[in-house]
Amino acid sequence: MRWFRLGLGRRQVQHDPDRQEELLKEVRQQFGGHVRVRFADQADAVARLLDGDDGLIVAAGVLGMFADAAHADLLAQAADRHRRTGHGFAVDRANYRPLWRAAGPELRWQLFALPCGLHPYVQVSAAVTVIGRQARRIVRVTDPDPLLAHLFEVLDLTLAGWEFARVRVDADAAALAGGLISTARELRAAMPDPPPLPPPVRELMRRNRTVDVLDPAADRIVGAINPGKEMREALLA
Repeated sequence: MRWFRLGLGRRQVQHDPDRQEELLKEVRQQFGGHVRVRFADQADAVARLLDGDDGLIVAAGVLGMFADAAHADLLAQAADRHRRTGHGFAVDRANYRPLWRAAGPELRWQLFALPCGLHPYVQVSAAVTVIGRQARRIVRVTDPDPLLAHLFEVLDLTLAGWEFARVRVDADAAALAGGLISTARELRAAMPDPPPLPPPVRELMRRNRTVDVLDPAADRIVGAINPGKEMREALLA
């Protein structure tokens, strides 16, 4: 249970580690890409499970585990390239856009298959929802600074996938991106002194690009999302 305590610092609160372990096991094993249920329905079910302070801590842990696993995957890809070619590329988890812009054709966007066993549109989306709904509480039970950094990191990875890795932008992808943006807004509002917005957010805010959103089950457009506009409205208010 060490991972649940990482980053708590002076805000560390004593809860029920056994309950947290049970929740994590349940959301990892009973939900995800292997389950033949719509991602949105699974995410709703996971969000209902993550109630109370223990659920909040698990939600923060899920987000952190996912961000750490994605970062580790890109570091491994960089190390593999260096072994093969003698040349590597910088992996900055505060801003992945330069990496994808420079080395995109050589990178694999693997957020659907990370070894942590968490799916971005199921467990991660649910965790983001739980954190956003209880932002004022979560700043009292854990350190919000790394949590906010993880929110922005997953948003950066998500949008980089759309732009550089040809990731399908369907309703589940749009829901995750929108949830990350709105939850970042709620968390920043609950923090007494939120940090400056990270570089990829500031870069994308200067854009006004609308992306078509597809039906997850068919190749038809069901809507649109403009990430830059949504971030300006949510994070500059």
